[in-house]
Amino acid sequence: MDEAAATLDRLIAFGHAVRNEGIPVGSGDLITYCEAFSRLDAGSLEDLYWSGRATLVNRRDQIPVYDRVFERFFLGASEAADDRRLVPPPPAGSDQLGALDVPDNEPGDEPDDGRQMTLGLQASNAQISRTKAFSACSPEELAALRRIMLRIKLTPPQRRSRRHRRDVDGRRIDMRRIARDAMRLSPDAARLHRTTRKRRPRPLVLLLDVSGSMSDYSRNLLQFAYSTRRAAGRVEVFCFGTRLTRITSSLDRRRPDDALRRAADQVLDWDGGTRIGESIDTFVRRWGRRGMSRGAIVVICSDGLDRGDPAVLAKAVEQLSRLCYRLVWVNPHVGDATEYEPTTLGMMVAAPYIDAIVSGHNLGSLEEFVTTLPTLSQQP
Repeated sequence: MDEAAATLDRLIAFGHAVRNEGIPVGSGDLITYCEAFSRLDAGSLEDLYWSGRATLVNRRDQIPVYDRVFERFFLGASEAADDRRLVPPPPAGSDQLGALDVPDNEPGDEPDDGRQMTLGLQASNAQISRTKAFSACSPEELAALRRIMLRIKLTPPQRRSRRHRRDVDGRRIDMRRIARDAMRLSPDAARLHRTTRKRRPRPLVLLLDVSGSMSDYSRNLLQFAYSTRRAAGRVEVFCFGTRLTRITSSLDRRRPDDALRRAADQVLDWDGGTRIGESIDTFVRRWGRRGMSRGAIVVICSDGLDRGDPAVLAKAVEQLSRLCYRLVWVNPHVGDATEYEPTTLGMMVAAPYIDAIVSGHNLGSLEEFVTTLPTLSQQP
């Protein structure tokens, strides 16, 4: 029996266990439960809990019974365990990004029909930390971090538009509206109307280094780019190693695994060499000068280890800095240092044209970057 069939049997067995505890669960409810879970993340303990909670529970007094059966069935909790909610909902209105505290018990420890259930990576008892570098994380921890990264909420940077809108506290007097009211002999003709300039999202361009030296960080940065594009909208994503590849359309998929798989298939130089200067020069000539970088915040995610000509890199970064609004370099080697001194030749020649150098070696540094990104539009 394959894993999908075993998972389906386990879900059905759980529905029968819930019904045996007095909660009325029909065949239609079981079908809805299985269909709901099939559309969610198979490695998420929260998705497993809430898909059943939403489809198998009809009344509030059934929740404690459902929680007790869920703990006993999937986590091997004993009948004498304290009655507690294992997967509580996040507080209302909160942007909770914290890691899920995965219980120590492995799911499927309690036998049922002689089979055990495997649900992706939810069985990992590793404690995920935001301060742990991606390069030091195990595969299970990296998978959990990527699921957490999907919940990152990005407030896109904004810029002032040339268009105006009504604003009682605006600095500009709307003479046109005042004159129009006066010509109509409106009783509001004596009112002083004001306007302010509208604000529009500022474009964001991500250039991701996927060369061999960035192998410990490239997939996580690509996951970050996927989450950023879904949150902000006006985001362009490129990957480069020895050549530049635009993957924006590949990331427009509902399932992150499908998007990352399509992007990886599109990039032909994954885990290869590095030619940062030539890749940035290609972006400047093909897209930057044609308007993509105009007024945009361009983010280069790379360790600065370049095998190309330093003069080409310096010229390309200089041209890009003059075309875009802000140029930010995310370097995982910065780590937790408050003051970073470039040590690689690529970073040395590019540093004079960069507005900010930030770290991207762990989840905490990426969240901090997301928090500070909107403020880049406010700098003089």
